[in-house]
Order: sequence, then C-alpha cells, then structure tokens
Amino acid sequence: MRKEYWQKEFELANQNDLKRLQVERLNATIEHAARSPYYKTLFQQKKIQAGDIKDIAQIRDLPFTTKQDLRENFPYGFLTLPKKEIIRLHSSSGTTGNPTVIFHNRHDLNSWANLMARSLFCAGVRDTDVFQNICGYGLFTGGLGFQYGIETLGALSIPAGAGNSLRQIKLMQDYGTTAAHAIPSYLGRLYEVFQSAGLDPKKDTKLKTLVIGAEPHTDEQRKRIEEMFGVRAFNSFGLSEMNGPGVAFECEYQNGLHIWEDAYVVEIVNPDTLEPVADGEYGELVMTTLDRQSMPLIRYRTRDITRIIPGECECGRTHRRIDRITGRSDDMFIIKGCNVFPMQIEGVLMKIPEVGSDYLITLVTLNGTDEMVVEVEVKKEWFKGDIRRLDNLTKMITAQIRDEVLAKPIVKLVEPGYIPKSEGKAVRVVDNRTNGVKKENISCS
Repeated sequence: MRKEYWQKEFELANQNDLKRLQVERLNATIEHAARSPYYKTLFQQKKIQAGDIKDIAQIRDLPFTTKQDLRENFPYGFLTLPKKEIIRLHSSSGTTGNPTVIFHNRHDLNSWANLMARSLFCAGVRDTDVFQNICGYGLFTGGLGFQYGIETLGALSIPAGAGNSLRQIKLMQDYGTTAAHAIPSYLGRLYEVFQSAGLDPKKDTKLKTLVIGAEPHTDEQRKRIEEMFGVRAFNSFGLSEMNGPGVAFECEYQNGLHIWEDAYVVEIVNPDTLEPVADGEYGELVMTTLDRQSMPLIRYRTRDITRIIPGECECGRTHRRIDRITGRSDDMFIIKGCNVFPMQIEGVLMKIPEVGSDYLITLVTLNGTDEMVVEVEVKKEWFKGDIRRLDNLTKMITAQIRDEVLAKPIVKLVEPGYIPKSEGKAVRVVDNRTNGVKKENISCS
C-alpha cells in the first residue's frame, strides 16, 4: 500500500517534536484563554500564567472545563475576541437548558478546514473523488465541517444535506459519487431504500468510500455497512466543543483513529477519580485545543469513553491513536443492578444476520419493577415465516443480550420502518421509568 500524506512534516513528526510544539501552543492557548471572562477569573484564582508550562505533563496542574461551565457562562463567557472578529458560531440544540456554543474567527475556520482535509486524505479521499455530504448543515458541525474540508482537499463536493433518500440515490447515480459521509444509523435506512427501489449500491453506484461518524457505533455496525454498500467505511470522531469532525480519523489501515496532536492535547482519565490511566486502559477522553483563538478550551471533559491504543501504526503517522468510542460516561443506565451501555446491546444485535437496521431500548416500570424493553427491527423476509421461527429468534436475542449485560431484556421483534426515524442522530434509549430519577433520552451524541 502506497503511503501518502497531506502534511508530511506534521503527520510524521516524532513524539519529542510534537511535545515541544504542544508546550509552545499550550502556553499560547493559556494566553488567549486568559482574555475570556471565565478563564480570566479562574486563572487569577489559581495563579495560572502563560509561560508556566515547561513540560506537557504539567497540563495536569490545570483545572478541568465541563459542559456545565459552558452552559453557565452562555453565551459569551468563554469568548476571547471582540464580536466583530468572530465570523461563525456552532451550537448544540439546547433542548434541556442553555446550549453549548462555540465561536470561530477566520483563523479557527481555516485551521479546522485543514484538519478536515488532512483527515479525509488520511482515509484515502483524493481530489479526484466526487464527495457527497449526507449530513445536516446549519448549527450542527457535521455539514459545514465536512464541506470546508472537502473543498480544501479539492474534491468535487455535493452538499446534499440530510434525508430525502431517493434524491440521495439519484445524486449518487447522476454525478458518479465515489465517496460520501453520513451517520451510521442513516446508512442502514438508505440501504433499505435502495432495496425498495430495486437497486444495489454495489452495482448501481460508483461508491468506494464511506466516512461514518457523529454517533457512536460498534465495529459490527461498520462491517455491516461495508457489506451492504461494498465499500470501505472509515470511522470519524469529533465534537462541537473541539470544532466538530476532524478531531481524530482512521487511516487506510483502520486500526484506530489518529488524533491530531498538533491541534489537541489528549488525556484519558478515570471518570470517577479524574486521575490518568495507562495507555491501553479505558477511561474518559479529556481534550485541550491548541490552535483555536476565539474560544480555546482547556482540559475539556468530553464524557466519551475510549483508550489510547499502544504501539505504532503501519501508516507511519506518529500521532497517537484512540479506539472507537464505546459510549459516554453519562450514557450508562442501571437496570436491575447492572450497569449497561447502549453500545453493548448494539454489538450483540449487529452480529445477528436476521436483524435489520434499527433498534430502540425503552426503560419502563412494570408492576413496580424496572424493565428493559428492546425493540428490534427484523428483515422483511423473516415476517413471512412461521411463528416458531420468530419465537426462536426472540429467545436467541434475549439470551445473547442477557449474557452481554447480565440483565434479561424484554425483546420485541418489529417490522422494518416500525421504529420512528430521525434525520439527525438516532435516539437509542428512552427512559420512561416511574421509579427513581430519570435521565434524558440518550441519542448518539
């Protein structure tokens, strides 16, 4: 496999050089952050000054930043520049309180676009590709984040937006789309539309590359997507607080996501003690921006659970790799005394050939006892069979989920299309329990 790079001098820099660059950029970041109302007050209280960092390990002496801090200082408490220098903002929905909002000046957007181009190039996308971006534009970072990255890379872009599956298929066929970006849950629905139209994406399109992200997904789901579309599917990781997509990306070897260490300091900590864990151990991802001027964030607790993958990558890139996100520390729910992450259940379901594209976990209280109901869409041909086959499939899914999470679910098989669909991130858990404290419904965020 021929090895090519977007920015060879950065991507192949040795770890010592990267650490020196991180120290330089971290001190500059502290200097920028001190101009914001929030960090100015905090730094004065903690006696933190730009230039104090001599070794990147000293980042552990700096305080954490949380989503709650962003919400409590909404909208301009983290802004470091006059508003006349700010040219774009992105924001969360804010359906449960103040949204988290991130501001960008022109430098920030150019830096982000370059990271996105580097990421896409890392996954094998080239300026000869026709790239269809099947993602929402607007306040959500996925649309414009990919758009500017595609244009910086030089590929022909189709800003298709989300939804309208028949139109997506027509665009693919009319313009010869070779690469596309979409959230994993939508790709399952798109494949069903291909089938309903009597089309096979393997034969009736020129697709060869899919970039999937924006919601956590298992490797089983990735493999299923690759089989359905006859492509290679590359995992993308990002979050709006760190710009959006382009924080970490899989290379052609698909053995972890390179996290761009010239733009971010990455830490993995125990979510309970907040102490660092060793490479290879799972914990909460904590990130610091190194190349953002308008709204730098220091030691931001992402709540995402992952690990640093030890060792070097065959591609030659020296930036460390994180594993795919297994869930969020605040996604976990407790049922019958067992700690459960939605990704555990997805991992079981996506290995079962009879299971379709969607599932929904609903937590309910029945006769005073909390129960976990798992609705599973089953491929259409299975509903033409006899009741015995469906009953056996229900029992098998029940047993496999129970073995994985140690809590017995109530499994309900449903027809394709039964579970409500969203153009945005899929909602995987609905908590309707009447006992104890309820959590918000969990989407893949």
